[in-house]
Amino acid sequence: MNSIDSVTLEVDDPTAAARFHSDAFGLDGDRVRVRASTEPTGGFRGFTLSLITSQPGDVDALHRAALDAGATQLKPAEKSLWGYGGVVQAPDGTVWQLATSSKKNTGPVTRTVDEIVLLIGVEDVKATKQFYVGRGLTVGKSFGGRYVEFASDPGTVKLSLYKRRALAKVAGVSADGTGSHRVVLSSPVGPFTDPDGFVWEAPGQ
Repeated sequence: MNSIDSVTLEVDDPTAAARFHSDAFGLDGDRVRVRASTEPTGGFRGFTLSLITSQPGDVDALHRAALDAGATQLKPAEKSLWGYGGVVQAPDGTVWQLATSSKKNTGPVTRTVDEIVLLIGVEDVKATKQFYVGRGLTVGKSFGGRYVEFASDPGTVKLSLYKRRALAKVAGVSADGTGSHRVVLSSPVGPFTDPDGFVWEAPGQ
């Protein structure tokens, strides 16, 4: 199956960003990587990264750790119709959603991340879905022109598409943004640039 092997965030200070990922989320640089960039960017970069956990207590643990590591809270962790979650912005500017579909704790609280999801905000969900299908990705879930989720292999990063303004609203930020997305996706289906300017690379590039 064609999946995203890893996501590389382009940041001003790679050392500080990697330390944040480790301290806040326990990420080891396998699926979420960093590299230096001076590309201009401003406002909403058009994507969020979601860390999916098993229960609300795990979301709270990640949320607290992120704030302790220097993140800014965009939305507090709280119950919603679909589950429980909150949103933070890392010091490097990346927006992280911390979420679970469960509304009750069923075991000891940990900071274990079950899944990493890259949500990219696009202008035309249907058109971008067809673009990716044409490059070998398989649709897992699709809700018309509102949301698409692609199937992914275990241990990879799941890709989802959302309307840009809707994603910004979920993240708690303005949809306005300029310049580079400052994110690069590594996958066997690369290299290419999608209709919304997101760059894909082949592994090892």
